[in-house]
Amino acid sequence: MSQTTYDVIVIGGGIVGLSTAYKINFYHPHLKICVLEKEEKVAAHQTGRNSGVLHSGIYYKPGSYKAKNCVDGRREMVAFAKEHKIGHDICGKLIVATQERELAHMEKVYQHGLQNGVEDMRMVGPEEIKEIEPFCTGIKGIHVGCTGIIDFPAVCEVLSRLIRENFNGSEVKCGHEVLDFEKSEESTTIITNKGKFNTRYIVNCSGLQSDRIAKKDKLNPDMKIVGFRGDYYELTDHAQHKVKHLIYPVPDPQFPFLGVHFTRMIGHPTECGPNAVFVFKREGYGKTDFSMNDTLDALAYGGTWKLFFKHWQFGLDEYRRAFSKRLFLERLRRLIPSLEMGDIVFGRAGVRAMALDRDGNMIDDFKIVHSHNSLHVLNAPSPAATAGLAIGKAVNDMAEKYFQLD
Repeated sequence: MSQTTYDVIVIGGGIVGLSTAYKINFYHPHLKICVLEKEEKVAAHQTGRNSGVLHSGIYYKPGSYKAKNCVDGRREMVAFAKEHKIGHDICGKLIVATQERELAHMEKVYQHGLQNGVEDMRMVGPEEIKEIEPFCTGIKGIHVGCTGIIDFPAVCEVLSRLIRENFNGSEVKCGHEVLDFEKSEESTTIITNKGKFNTRYIVNCSGLQSDRIAKKDKLNPDMKIVGFRGDYYELTDHAQHKVKHLIYPVPDPQFPFLGVHFTRMIGHPTECGPNAVFVFKREGYGKTDFSMNDTLDALAYGGTWKLFFKHWQFGLDEYRRAFSKRLFLERLRRLIPSLEMGDIVFGRAGVRAMALDRDGNMIDDFKIVHSHNSLHVLNAPSPAATAGLAIGKAVNDMAEKYFQLD
């Protein structure tokens, strides 16, 4: 096996990994950095299979890493998209309450937006909801003008190109799966399926595999990644006119999901979804995909069962909708009552990496851990794609603190 030496190796070619490599190289252009991605292209998993939304930052607890990095990251991402001519549209969105019991949490969400510095927000009534989205029905809403949509895989392609072209010796290698580490005091040899790579420092941004990579690095992550698949439907051509922008329900505060929503995509039909169901394969996008290793790994963890027991009714309802178009449509009709069975067709699916602690609690905020000559991004859920460049800067700042990057 051949062996190449780098200053920093970033594991994972999603938007967080590529943003991190780019930011470290931007502030330290003399460093030789390599991104190792196990798939044959970048953005193959969470980055390329999310809803493509540039989130405003309205949902997140004030003072959290999510709140700060989402607001700052969104603004930087829009500027980046404009500079590099990446497809995006600041189209705005509606968060719509359809029942009185949702109004208290809607007000809390609005106040979070104010505290987080989210611009261009206002409360709207039923008439203005209809003016913005004629087919949507609600009793009250929040219009968030700064929310948009973007082609996140295209962002990753640009970041990959910039890393290779702008920094001498830096590379992005696809098709390189990390198998193991050989540690020494001053460096680490990373063993992949296509050779060995020596590095002074490691940054783990492997998303759905982040806990497993951490364990290979002899770190106890004190959490487990459990996958939840989200299925999307698409509006058919004759129903596209029923959604002009983005339409979201008021999120249920008991769960970390934003609920089934409508998203006008860049270059694709309007999507409706996703649901959220436990997967039996971490990177399984089909309803019946199964991995014995992934299943046993998840079910052997006590936190998984505690999560199930806490939210069994929610999980059962989500599974029913996953296999019933009629039930899925019923949920969509809460926002757009005129939708019919012929208006939607099954689309794609994505898998979200849910970080669970031992008590079955979902780790809500970003989690980045330092260990010797490594940094591990153990939890980067939504809005990580929106906040990608800001997270990259935060990891660079941590690398400057813990590593000798000069």
